[in-house]
Amino acid sequence: MALANPKITPNRPVIRQLDETAINRIAAGEVVERPSAAVKELVENSIDAGATRIEVVIADGGKTLIRVTDNGCGITADQLPLALSRHATSKIDGSDLLNIHSFGFRGEALPSLGAVGRLTITSRCGGEEASVIAVAGGRMEAVKPAALSEGTVVELKDLFYATPARLKFLRTDRAEAQAVTDTVKRLAMAEPFISFSLVDASGGNRREVFRADAEQGEMFDALNGRLATVLGRDFAENSIAIDAERDGFHLTGYAALPTYSRGSSVAQFLFVNGRPVKDKLLIGALRGAYMDFLSRDRHPAAALFVDCNPQLVDVNVHPAKSEVRFREPGLVRGLIVSGLRHALAGAGHRASSTVASETLGAMRPEQPTAPVYQAPYRVERPTYTARSTSYDMQAPAPEYSGFAEMSAPSARVEPVIEEAKPLEALPLGAARAQVHENYIIAQTETGMVIVDQHAAHERLVYEKLKKQMAENGVAAQALLIPEIVELSSGDAQMLLDLADDLTKLGLTIEPFGGGAICVRETPAILGEVNADAMLRDILDELADLGDSTTVQVRIEAILSRVACHGSIRSGRRMRGEEMNALLREMEATPHSGQCNHGRPTYVELRLSDIERLFGRT
Repeated sequence: MALANPKITPNRPVIRQLDETAINRIAAGEVVERPSAAVKELVENSIDAGATRIEVVIADGGKTLIRVTDNGCGITADQLPLALSRHATSKIDGSDLLNIHSFGFRGEALPSLGAVGRLTITSRCGGEEASVIAVAGGRMEAVKPAALSEGTVVELKDLFYATPARLKFLRTDRAEAQAVTDTVKRLAMAEPFISFSLVDASGGNRREVFRADAEQGEMFDALNGRLATVLGRDFAENSIAIDAERDGFHLTGYAALPTYSRGSSVAQFLFVNGRPVKDKLLIGALRGAYMDFLSRDRHPAAALFVDCNPQLVDVNVHPAKSEVRFREPGLVRGLIVSGLRHALAGAGHRASSTVASETLGAMRPEQPTAPVYQAPYRVERPTYTARSTSYDMQAPAPEYSGFAEMSAPSARVEPVIEEAKPLEALPLGAARAQVHENYIIAQTETGMVIVDQHAAHERLVYEKLKKQMAENGVAAQALLIPEIVELSSGDAQMLLDLADDLTKLGLTIEPFGGGAICVRETPAILGEVNADAMLRDILDELADLGDSTTVQVRIEAILSRVACHGSIRSGRRMRGEEMNALLREMEATPHSGQCNHGRPTYVELRLSDIERLFGRT
């Protein structure tokens, strides 16, 4: 039985010109998705106006009130009605849509907000009187005199009251308030020299949710201070500065050490010419840079800023301007990957300080309540000579140790050997003992280091294997019978565009007519390979991230397994010189602070922290 087509009506459809109110409400659906989107548009306007102080006040998650106050240049009384007109803007003249230096440029935000809510703009330019204009549901009132010392105050009440159906799709007040907070924090990261504050006025009670005072000094110092305010002191202490440049693109920011990783991508912040974006290309490049240091279930933390000539990037490809399109995406991706890897290599054996904090937290006993008259117990730290003498005097006699003999000792103490240059002065110190035949205890000038000997040596072997592969190339094995993989013509062309890069990794492919690909060689280290599945995995990654590391990941996974089997095993007893040699090699090898899965290879405990564990400070 044939079903009636609901799109076909007996009456011929008539094309109509929509009125201005309907147009603005449709535009609001694209630009103002939720309260946080409205906050983003208004705060960006304040930044474009040259404000150095911005306050955001919301109520009920921004549903009933959004007020943005700034000290920017303001709007004159005669231009206030024009500011509420569609496609009216002071930021571009329309002659060159690729030469955009401001956040906003479409002139859609204010009229869209006025079409779906109750919008009031109060503004004052220097040397002129303040004025106010109001618009509700698209109906504009006349400009009136107002009282304001400087800048602009934009107040939006009852968002979506004119389109009540949209209210049903908003989330809870708490969720919407959190989205607003995240938006303000992202904008605050991009502008460290501007003061930001976010206040929640729900229920008539003002509560400051977020505050970031303007930073001072050089750009990197200011950015580090702002990131410490927004992301926390732990991120600032466990991140490394990024500064790389290539062919007109400049990459700056901070990236966390691999051992300071997260369970999701919530701590990844990307900016293009100061604009917060969520771009697949940039996210894929960030993931690719950490690919060799983190397991698949861990995610890096970073705040990266890509700056370039506006002509090299198109920001007008998304209604909310959250995505961009680069003229040369491969160049940007290469800059991010190489810049991050170079900075991580420069960090050497450094590991996250949060590892030590977690270790101390696990070791810290419950603190008994001391009597009020009891003074804190303090001791003077003995000198190195005094400690050595004390060790000799307290050593048990060889013929009688004082301890029950153990059939399988789980710890050994190495004698202290006087060196021309004390090993304690080196970053990882001098080996003093081995416990459970797996952990090396080393003494430093400021505390002690506990090293996982298997994980540390596994990383060292892995880095050596990678270096050898980079120098000698990846050996390829020719297939006796080349494998033919049938694909669509578009997919085949995507793979052939990468043919030269794949050949360097030992995978040789050639066109075989139509959408067929002929696989002639595969990486020898992978053994028997399902070429069809591998090519399709590469295509999936290309579609998702714009680039593929499938072959390289598989090769490095094999190298990682080889390194695991070729490294010092847990349970092996090591002599003192062997332990010290391992420590020195760790200090000289990049990325030795984490194993092949992103876990730390050592934990450093400060002497002051250890003394606190025992109540000695």
